[in-house]
Amino acid sequence: MEGVGLPDPLEVGIAVIRRPGEVLITQRFPGDSFGGYWEFPGGKIEAGETMVACVAREMREELGVEVAVEEPIGLIEHPYPERTIRMHAYLCRIVSGTPKALAFADWQWVPPAALGDFSFPPASAPLIRWVQTGGAAPVPPLPAPANGGTR
Repeated sequence: MEGVGLPDPLEVGIAVIRRPGEVLITQRFPGDSFGGYWEFPGGKIEAGETMVACVAREMREELGVEVAVEEPIGLIEHPYPERTIRMHAYLCRIVSGTPKALAFADWQWVPPAALGDFSFPPASAPLIRWVQTGGAAPVPPLPAPANGGTR
């Protein structure tokens, strides 16, 4: 049950973009919430959009790349004092374009073992463990799409 007086959870699509031996992370602008922190790229779902479409759109808008959304990783729900966030995470691969910081302060390819050297918001902890263990650390599964739609 959501906290009394809190807005509905914020539904976001997250891309874990890998290439051999590295994962892509982005840095939030200093004035943003969790300013200066690093994160896996993603963003809020828009009305009428599937989560897979959300992830693909966010990568175009924020990084200037086209991605193949390859497989669901899981759902991370994390309560913050002002709002709960529900991160729907997907494993992705860049199919065209070179990442650019269009909506972030910076971005980097980093080895999974180095993720601990960066400050991430608390909600990212299960996803960091998943990446660092090569998918062995459990992340709760994504819910089944409503009405047989795409996740």
